[in-house]
Amino acid sequence: MKRRNFVRNIGLGSAVAALAGGTSLSSFAKSNAAGKPFNLDYAPHFGMFKAHAGDGLVSQLEFMADQGFRSLEDNGLLGRPVEDQNLIGKTLERLNMRMGVFVVDGGDNWKISLASGKQEFIDNFVATCKKSVEASKRVNAKWATVVPGFFERKLPMGIQTSHVIEALKRGAEVMEPSGLVMVLEPLSDTPELFLRFSDQTHAICKAVDSPSCKILYDAYHMQRNEGNLIAMMDACWDEIAYIQIGDNPGRKEPGTGEINYLNVFKHIDAKGFKGVCGMEHGNAIPGKEGELALIAAYRKADMFK
Repeated sequence: MKRRNFVRNIGLGSAVAALAGGTSLSSFAKSNAAGKPFNLDYAPHFGMFKAHAGDGLVSQLEFMADQGFRSLEDNGLLGRPVEDQNLIGKTLERLNMRMGVFVVDGGDNWKISLASGKQEFIDNFVATCKKSVEASKRVNAKWATVVPGFFERKLPMGIQTSHVIEALKRGAEVMEPSGLVMVLEPLSDTPELFLRFSDQTHAICKAVDSPSCKILYDAYHMQRNEGNLIAMMDACWDEIAYIQIGDNPGRKEPGTGEINYLNVFKHIDAKGFKGVCGMEHGNAIPGKEGELALIAAYRKADMFK
């Protein structure tokens, strides 16, 4: 039996039964057949299904498609050889999958602070935006993650914000002709980061005033920084272009933490969201068992229709 046929027909076993909250495997499979597209467009990343699919980029994408996933995230795309970028693009097209975000990474992304206003950081950012546009064409990417970096604590907050806005305007000018959208991601990893809240990010997008500058709303980070997920998404909705997922605590798949993702996904769908929901998290359980459990977790949280 070919790998793809085997992968398509694997049973979810005890991992599904456990995450389905007592639902029997037969009834769970009946309502959510393996390989059926999900209601929302969830995007795994390379390495998430490595135990089943192996190391190959193509085999991992084929596994994702066989399980019903329709998009890919690849934060490290910009650092891949052009040959690999072209391979990813061609494989996504063949499998009828979309490309989600990759990171506009010009080095140590967090420490290259646009808040400082330093010309060297602005020049590096603009150059990386140009490189990102070229990479996006190879994989048909529409979104690219931007992190403004650390605070510049010697400067007032308003001046830092002005510096970030001006730098992002420069980046947007580079991206607009190609249709690539930088999505700004507020993060919770450390309080040293300039961009941390959704309302702050919303205000910056309004000031940049470009179709190529929008919000990446990562529910994991926003649960840690501000909570009130659905209300805050609604408040910022007109600037949100991309959504990422991860449960808290732990940053693993839905159902492993405190976020009610069934309700969150239902709300996102009701808003008419047709974009990508990136699976920006790790696997709660290692190996094949963990990969099956992750798929089952998404099948369960996606059962809002």
